[in-house]
Amino acid sequence: FRLIIRKNLCYNSKLLCIKDRKEIEIRMNSLKPMLLTSLKSYSREQFFKDVTAGIIVAIIALPLSIALALASGVGPEAGIFTAIVAGFVISALGGSSVQIAGPTAAFATIVAGIVARAGLDGLVIATVLAGVFLILMGLCHFGTLIKFIPYTITTGFTAGIAVTIAIGQLKDFCGVTIPAGMPTIETMEKLEGFLAGIGTLNWHAVFVGAVCLAILIFMPKVKMLAKIPPSLAAVAVGILMVKLMPIQVNTIGDLYTISSSLPSFHLPKLSLEVIQKALPNAF
Repeated sequence: FRLIIRKNLCYNSKLLCIKDRKEIEIRMNSLKPMLLTSLKSYSREQFFKDVTAGIIVAIIALPLSIALALASGVGPEAGIFTAIVAGFVISALGGSSVQIAGPTAAFATIVAGIVARAGLDGLVIATVLAGVFLILMGLCHFGTLIKFIPYTITTGFTAGIAVTIAIGQLKDFCGVTIPAGMPTIETMEKLEGFLAGIGTLNWHAVFVGAVCLAILIFMPKVKMLAKIPPSLAAVAVGILMVKLMPIQVNTIGDLYTISSSLPSFHLPKLSLEVIQKALPNAF
C-alpha cells in the first residue's frame, strides 16, 4: 500500500514538473521578440512590401513627431530622435508582427506640463519611473482591471484630449503671434493668448490649414483614393502650396533651427527630492 502511494506521488510530481516546465516554456516564448520568429519565413516579396510601408509611415511620422514635440514644449529634434529610437526599439522587441507604434497626441498636454515645471530632466525621470510602474502593474496582473473602467471615461478622455490639442493648434493654424510674455502652458492660457493676438491673423496660413484639413476629412470618402494615406497627401499638398504659390506662411525652418548633429547624452541629476516630485507625474 505504501509502495503504491509512493509511486503515485512520484508520478504526480513528474506530471507537475512537466506541466511547470511547459508553462515556463510558453511564458518564455511569449517574451520572445516576434522579429526573431518572422525572420525564419521572411521573403523578398514581404521585404518590398515592408520597404514601401516603411517609407510611407516615415513620411507621415516625421511631421507628426515634430508637431507633437512642439506641442509638448520641446524642440523639433526631440520629436525626430524619439520617433527614430522608439521605432527601432519597438520593432525589434515587439511581441506581434502587426504591432503599430508611433507618435501619440494623448500625452502631449501631460508632457508639456511636466517640461514646463521640471524641465527635460524631470521628464526623463518621470518616464523611467512610469516604465517601472507599468512593469509592476503587469506583474500584479492589473491589466484585468481595465474591464471595470466605464467606456464613457475612455471616450471622455479621448474627446478632452482632442479639444485640448485643437485649442493648442489654433495659434499655428491661423498664423497668430501671441503677445510676448503671456504664459501658454495650460489650455485656457493658450486660448487667452490666441484671442489676445487675433489681430495678427494670417489668412494665408488659414488657407493652407483649411486645404490640408479638407484633405484629411474628405479624401477617405473617395473610393479611387482609398489606398493613399490622407496624411501623406496633406503633407505633400501643403508643401507644394507653400513652395509654388505666392503665400507667406511660416515653416519649421523659419521658426526653429534644427541641428543636423547627434544629440549629446547626459544623465539627469538624481536626488530624493527630484524623484519625489516626479512620482505624481510618473503615476
